[in-house]
Order: sequence, then structure tokens, then C-alpha cells
Amino acid sequence: MIRQIKFSLPAYRYGFHIITDQVLREIGPLPETGILHLFIKHTSAGLMLNENADPSVLTDFETFFADWIPENYPKFEHAYEGKDDMPAHIKSTITGHSVTIPISNGRLNMGTWQGIYLGEFRYSGGRRKIVATLMY
Repeated sequence: MIRQIKFSLPAYRYGFHIITDQVLREIGPLPETGILHLFIKHTSAGLMLNENADPSVLTDFETFFADWIPENYPKFEHAYEGKDDMPAHIKSTITGHSVTIPISNGRLNMGTWQGIYLGEFRYSGGRRKIVATLMY
């Protein structure tokens, strides 16, 4: 069986955010076993799994990505929507646009310290659309 839920996240500030609880609220009860696939319908934000316990991980990701892919890079041509536009596209390509998580015993079968991240790479990204597909 396949069930698909479409929802929007609220607008988040630029940076990395743990959205596990919000995703679970949006999709409702999980099956006993299966797979959850999440897809973000944007080219300037990403989804990933990572550390969910220490908030410094979120800020370290933000710092590294800002240093690694700087705004106002002189060789970028694409800047129609501002200085964060092209860097946002590159960052979302690196982080990816989807995550797939097994479901076991009616719960997401993630590691103890794993959480679902939204990488918001625009200063005014707005609400982000997610498609959640449950396969069971």
C-alpha cells in the first residue's frame, strides 16, 4: 500500500533546522513496518539526516556551508533573486532533496542521535512544500 501526504513547512530562517517532530505530526500514524520517503519541492532548500541532540551541530553546518559556498562569489552569474540565490542552489544540490527512512515497530527506524533536517539556504525562502510517501 502507498499513502502520500503533501504539506508545507512554516517559513524558517536561513540555516539548518530539525523538523522530525513536525514531519511526524503532518504524516500522522505510521504503519508497523514500511518506508517513509520525504521530498522537498524546491531548488534552494534541502533535506538530510544528522545529529539531533547537540544544537552546535546545526550552527557548525551553517558556518561551514557559508565558508565553503560564499555569497557574492565573483564568478557566479545567476543572481536573479539576490546574493543568496546561486549559493542556495549549490547547497541544496549537495545536501539533497530527499531522505528515505525505514519504519519498524510503528516508528522511524533512525539512529539514536539522528533527526530530519531542513537546510534553508535562502534568507526569505518562505514556506517549503514537502511530499511524504509512505510505502507499506
